[in-house]
Amino acid sequence: MAWLLEIFRQVKLQSAINAVSALVRVALDFAFIWATKQVIDVATGVAHGGPQTLTLAGAVLVGIMVLQLALGYIGRWIAALLGVDAQNKMQRRVFSHLLRSEWNGREERHSGDVLNRLVADSQTVVRVATDTVPQALAVVVRLACAFIFLFSMDAMLALTITFVLPIFILLSRIYVRRMREITREVRQTDSRIQSTMQESVQHRVVLKTLERINTMLGLLRDQQNSLRRQVRHRTLFSSTSNLLLNIGFGGAYLFAFLWSANRLAHGTITFGMMTAFIQLCGQIQGPFRELTRFIPVIIGSFTAAERLMELEEAKLEADGEPVFFPQGAGLRVDDVSFAYDSNSRHVLSHASYTFPPGSTTAILGETGAGKTTLIRLMLALLKPTAGSVVIFGNEKAYPESGGGLEETEVSARTRCNIVYVPQGNTLFSGSVRWNMQLGKPEATDEEMCEALRLACADFVLALPNGLDTPVGEGGAGLSEGQAQRIAIARALLRRGNILLLDEATSALDQQTEQTLLNNLIEHNKRCAVRPTLIFVTHRPAVVDHCEQVITLQRCSVS
Repeated sequence: MAWLLEIFRQVKLQSAINAVSALVRVALDFAFIWATKQVIDVATGVAHGGPQTLTLAGAVLVGIMVLQLALGYIGRWIAALLGVDAQNKMQRRVFSHLLRSEWNGREERHSGDVLNRLVADSQTVVRVATDTVPQALAVVVRLACAFIFLFSMDAMLALTITFVLPIFILLSRIYVRRMREITREVRQTDSRIQSTMQESVQHRVVLKTLERINTMLGLLRDQQNSLRRQVRHRTLFSSTSNLLLNIGFGGAYLFAFLWSANRLAHGTITFGMMTAFIQLCGQIQGPFRELTRFIPVIIGSFTAAERLMELEEAKLEADGEPVFFPQGAGLRVDDVSFAYDSNSRHVLSHASYTFPPGSTTAILGETGAGKTTLIRLMLALLKPTAGSVVIFGNEKAYPESGGGLEETEVSARTRCNIVYVPQGNTLFSGSVRWNMQLGKPEATDEEMCEALRLACADFVLALPNGLDTPVGEGGAGLSEGQAQRIAIARALLRRGNILLLDEATSALDQQTEQTLLNNLIEHNKRCAVRPTLIFVTHRPAVVDHCEQVITLQRCSVS
């Protein structure tokens, strides 16, 4: 509830406007009932007045109807626009938390489940905050006003009509508890279905080559059948509950009609009063019906809120001013040990090494020896189980330190010093220009062209659209080697004095790799501040260009 209240505060403008609109509609509905009674009483001669009075009463009735229609039209338009704004804020809030949270190397949730929560659950929570709650407030006000209005005309009838309230409250507690359990099961199954479809689309080439398309279709069918059973169960439970409630409402409405007809026959009420009684009976029972419609939505919002809160439980990275070493920087690994969790083996054990500013180092090692893990520790994406990773400045740049080096432990704040090229295809859908601008948003075309040339990716310039060549999801439209070179060019645009390349030339042929390495080394020599180069590699050509070579073994470093 505290989390939902915080969401309400963030969308209070939308909620307030929708609440005011709903309350105005309630006032117009009761004004319409009063005007209807007046027209009937004047027309039947019960109320004093001639044709002019009848005309005036009719004009008031028409005016109220026009206001109701106008308010409904404007209200839907405003609610739609404000609802989109509120939903965008909600998605940005959770999305921002996800991107800024600490990364532990082992995601607990499937990306399909996370996307399902970001889209579907965000929509549910926002709809409740901006629409359902204001409508529920209007329903309560409508119920109270209808009861007071009816009680002023016939106290016994008002009390009789509302006798279902205690029963409704008692049954709703049982209903809410069970409905919440069923709704959570449905949302979890829905997330599994989205995860299966997303993963299958991403790896459809693998499924084709393994000839396992029917296997995934079968899995999807089983999950969909499970969802169908759960939805059927939820619908049966909800429909049965509504049927029982409607029987009670129908009985109460029939009682009100017969009661009014009996009093009309005995002359104790007018025909206009009978019409008002019946309409007010609907105004009392209508809110109860609305509440039965709101309850599943509100229950769904609790489930959605819980699922979104789980995403926001991830701890955020340390924030603050970036710590940049403009005169060059190196890295030092001090007796570092790391395991992904307490039940896993140590990937690194008591590893120590120094990467001096301006040096060129190759990191070798068998698969599983911890090469990529070491890179992630340098980037502060992971935290050592023991020991520390330190970034330090060029000692020549800080003579006032007495020959010592300015240094600090790596964190999100020191990441500004590092240019990182991960292994694999890391291009985003859009265009080559868009991908390059992720390295440096303000980069000029000349800077982009120079970075592409250094990375042996100047083939882009020969394409019909040049820098504006479209790039599909996962670099579709480009070969692995082309995508890898563009990713290197993107990294070269980024400000930083430590370049980490994790198998960044694995998809290149020997000649292209050799040319690219020569370009990097020559460019490094020309820089006013010589960057520190660190290559994670299996390729001998890379090792030949490095001043230092370290070899990682399982749980040791030599």
